Amino acid sequence: MSNNAEQKFQPAARWRLILGQEAEASLSQQAPGGVVELTEEERIMDAALAAIYGGEAESGAAPAGSKGAGSGRGAVNLSKWLGDVRSLFPDDVVSVIQNDAMERKGWKQLLLEPELLASVKPDIALVGTLLSLKGKIPEKTKDTARMLVQSLVDELVKLLETDIRQAVTGALNKRQHSPLPSLSGLDWKLTIRRNLKNYDPKRRIVIPERLYYFDRSRRSKEWTIIVDIDQSGSMADSVIWASIVASIFASIPALNTRVVAFDTEIVDLTEQCGDDPVDMLFGIQLGGGTDIHKSVKYCEQFIEEPRKTLFILVSDLYENGNQAGFVRRMRELREAGVRTMTLLALSDQGKPSYDERLAAQLTRDGTPCFACTPALLPALVEGALKGQDLAGLAKRLGAL
Repeated sequence: MSNNAEQKFQPAARWRLILGQEAEASLSQQAPGGVVELTEEERIMDAALAAIYGGEAESGAAPAGSKGAGSGRGAVNLSKWLGDVRSLFPDDVVSVIQNDAMERKGWKQLLLEPELLASVKPDIALVGTLLSLKGKIPEKTKDTARMLVQSLVDELVKLLETDIRQAVTGALNKRQHSPLPSLSGLDWKLTIRRNLKNYDPKRRIVIPERLYYFDRSRRSKEWTIIVDIDQSGSMADSVIWASIVASIFASIPALNTRVVAFDTEIVDLTEQCGDDPVDMLFGIQLGGGTDIHKSVKYCEQFIEEPRKTLFILVSDLYENGNQAGFVRRMRELREAGVRTMTLLALSDQGKPSYDERLAAQLTRDGTPCFACTPALLPALVEGALKGQDLAGLAKRLGAL
């Protein structure tokens, strides 16, 4: 709720907004004067909430001047409703209410009319719904839909890009030395070792003739990173996060990034990833079955130097294809030197549902499987590129 409104709420009014119109009678008995008084702003808030969470008697938005909300039975004016919600509630609550409107009331028309879509606040869940409906979006709405997705992409890239770039360059840059002065890049061990001959015993210090620095230039395409994304409907949030992460990988010169999405069919999104992450997201088709084995087999063609390849599978592992073949191929990748990990979920949500038996088998074979928040992924990628024990690292980071 808006900060100003939250400060002004009386206890009875707060409970009235939480519990709805059905609780008004019992709350009135405990309120001063036997009446729960709502301000004009509170009545509008109550009407917006009742439109989604009220019963049949509260299913319509009440007129602004009526006592209590949801007393009307008329159809909700979605444009006005969206405006009320966005003006009266904080952003995180707006996202919840919008998504509940689609889930509880089936208000998918929020995403099909340009004037309504323009009023919607973009978030992960809403964009996931939008992508699942993209084949049904009218032509007149497509530009607005793209703007909404672009807004979310820009927000997520801004959130993740710096940490991911630092993680990758931190893992790859300490290779060669350069005379370029940079205190943060000073190689202290080499500088001391090369200048021990200049030790001054009276002052008990080393006086260096030359300083040595780590080279901050990156060799082009030093590593291959393959992001293999399960686009089945249960993976919607993870698909969006994984796509954004892949687009950031693609922008780093040291990485040769390949992006593949799969259900029972395979879509290679590498070109779209490098050109425009929004195009990549619109290239994803949420829903359908799952054939992980087929996708891993397809990705194998991109592995030229196994020991310089990181394979990231994003999947809940509910395999409808060849499970034995999938496990064998993942084991062979590990044995060849490919660094592999399975992200059972890449999101800020709770514990995901996944095939525990298959995850345990992959883990025994050397491919750790864990759910991961986007904030933890840069450290895991850095650990993988450095050859660290990912299972141990994930446990220390709290991903396991």
